[in-house]
This record gives sequence, C-alpha cells and structure tokens, in this order.
Amino acid sequence: MTERFPTQVYSEIGELEGVIIHSPGPEVENMTPQNAERALYSDILNLSVATKEFNQLKGVLEKVAKTFEVKDLLTDILKNDKVKENLLDKICRHENAECIKYHLLTLEEAELARQLIEGVILQKDTLTSFLNKERFVMRPLHNFFFTRDASFSVYDHVFTGKMASQVRLRESLIMEAIFDFHTSFSTRTINPLHLKSDNSKITIEGGDVIVARHDILLVGIGPRTTSQGVDFILEQLKEMNEHQHIIVQELPHSPESFIHLDMVFTMLDMDKCLIYEPVIMKMNRYQTVHIYAEGGKVKYIRERENLPEALKYLGMDLEPVFCGGGDDSWFQEREQWHSGANSFALGPGKVIGYARNAKTVEELNKRGLEILKATDVIRNKVNLGDYNKYVITIDGNELPRGGGGPRCMTMPVKRKHVNW
Repeated sequence: MTERFPTQVYSEIGELEGVIIHSPGPEVENMTPQNAERALYSDILNLSVATKEFNQLKGVLEKVAKTFEVKDLLTDILKNDKVKENLLDKICRHENAECIKYHLLTLEEAELARQLIEGVILQKDTLTSFLNKERFVMRPLHNFFFTRDASFSVYDHVFTGKMASQVRLRESLIMEAIFDFHTSFSTRTINPLHLKSDNSKITIEGGDVIVARHDILLVGIGPRTTSQGVDFILEQLKEMNEHQHIIVQELPHSPESFIHLDMVFTMLDMDKCLIYEPVIMKMNRYQTVHIYAEGGKVKYIRERENLPEALKYLGMDLEPVFCGGGDDSWFQEREQWHSGANSFALGPGKVIGYARNAKTVEELNKRGLEILKATDVIRNKVNLGDYNKYVITIDGNELPRGGGGPRCMTMPVKRKHVNW
C-alpha cells in the first residue's frame, strides 16, 4: 500500500521528510532567443550542464527525504480517465487550445505527461498552420523545474499559485491535480481561481511565501505577488489559527533577480537567516508590514523597521547572515544575482546552496556551518550524520541563469516540527 504523505510544513527549517521536484528536460531548451523573454528567461540554458547540476540537488535530497518527481506523479494521475479529461479540459480552455483536446485524450499517460510539460508541437497540416510562425500549439513549461512557485505548503494545506504570467498557469493546474488526486498525498488544496468573486488582481507565487513558525507567515509583494494575493492568504489563514501573524515585505520590481522574497531572504536555523542586506535592512526604502489576526479577525496592521526586527518582536531573534559577505556591496550584488540568498533547509542549520557564491558560502562557514560538496555526499565520501551544521554546495554555473536557487527548485510537503 502506498504511504500517504499528509501536508505538514509548520516551519521553513524543520527536518525535511517529503519534497517534490521536477528534473529539467527538453522544455528548458525548447525556445529561441526571440521568444526567451516571453518564457521569462533572459538566456537559454544548456540542458546537459543544467541536468548535471540538478542531479546533484536531487542526489542530496534523496539521501535525506522521500523525493517525488512531477512527471512521475502526473503520469500516475493521468491513468484515471476522469482526472485526465478534467485536467485537459481546464488546460485547453485556459490556453485556448480546445482544438487539440481530443487528440491529447488519445495519448498514453506517459506520453501525455511528457507533452504537457515539454510542449505540444503544432502540426503543419493546413495552410493556416503552415503559415503560423509558432512551433508549439501548447507551449513548453520552461520554468517548471522551479516547483516552489506553482504550489506551496502552508501548515496542513497546499495553496495553488495564481501565477503572475499566463505562461505558467498550466504548472498550477498540474500541481493542483496532483495534490487532489494522487494517492501519495493527503491534503486540502486552496486555489484563488475558484473564488466566485473577482480574482483578477490576485497573484501569488510560492517563492514569495515562507513559513517562519507555526503562527508566522512571511510574504513578499512585488513583481509576482500582489497585495490582493496576501489578502487572499490572510482570509484563508484567519480561521485556521487562533493567532496568526503575516509579515509582508515589499520588494523592488527590478532587476529581475528580486522576483521573489526567497531571492533576498531565507531561513538557515532557529537563530539565523540569510539576507540580501540592501533590500531587507533599509528602513523606509521597502516597507515591512505586520498583520496580526486573532479569533478570525484582523486586530492590527503596523509597519515594522525591517523583517528581522519584525521577527524579533515575535520572539524569533535571528542573526542576519549577509549574502555576498558583509564587507563589499559589489560582491553582495553579484552573488544575489546568482541566487546567493536562495538557500534551502534540510533541517535546522543544514542547508543547500550554490558553490559559485563563494563569499556567501564563506560567510556561512564563519557562522559554524561546515562546507560539504554535494558530490561527496552523493558518493558517500561524507556522512551527514557526522555533522551538526553544514552547507552542502552544488555546482551552480548553469542553473542560476534560469533565475533561481535550491529553494526555488524544491516544494516540501512534509517537515518535522521544530521545538522552538
């Protein structure tokens, strides 16, 4: 009998037990320089190099937790004809591709899963289609290896992301179907698309949502998540917890490396966080707002000095560790651009980061985290049980060019509770 994973994410740093990833495939190369920007890319990744780097991340995750692949999960649920037809109906309707629905229904589940991710090629069998400059009738999901955004776990629920770009909508529909119908998961999904009222101004992506503690949620607002998106989350959480804090961090809209909160702030341990100092610590430049709800009602909304101070006020006194080191703003900016602040916690004080961000890794080492190479972990040259605190470094020469780091590429479904 398949083990069912109930959603359980009550902190960002609890020991990881279950996680969903998507290994990048041909979809990341199924573009040209002309349409890369439309796909939210500034460049085209080298798949062979990106795959080697991603396999380091995957190899480490498989050492410590149950690791699920999106394509495998999608293939499984497509074996159910009703699920298959319902999902295709939603996708084709949202993408104005009803003309290919019946063709897709004839495909075997593995082939259908592949095409839903890698793209459905336009058949040049009429003059109109022959003259069409598009290669795909259903575009590839170039960004799907960033599984954090399309769905995200909050306590014992899974929120479906309402993506800022229509290019990524199919990712959310797939993830919602996986959580609703796959036998490996037991959870309740929450999707703003299902609101009967106007949801046009709501956008939410998982990179902007961080579960700090069982009663504290951090949310970034900026290019990908709107204030209306935060209000939607607040409405859902007011009834879940007797006491609920949401700390909202305003983000710059440019450059593109600031698209999500986790590109400038991630948690490392019970007493440490990794930050990009120019955005997080500057009072009155980018607002930090504290919302407190009790008994299903908002009690107050107040501005705080910055994110660490807001957390300290709530009893979480976190020492900020600076992305790029604390001495040179040039290195800080350079390493933030390559996702230096985007760490992923396997447990308290046990994180994964990119090796290329040498100043950040050095700073983590100064704070007591042993530096371990992902390749050594995978090959059993080092035993993680021998270390109390560590940063595992994966090669990051190609993956960061897609615009994200280890946290972006992981969607936890279950973590152990932290004894605060």
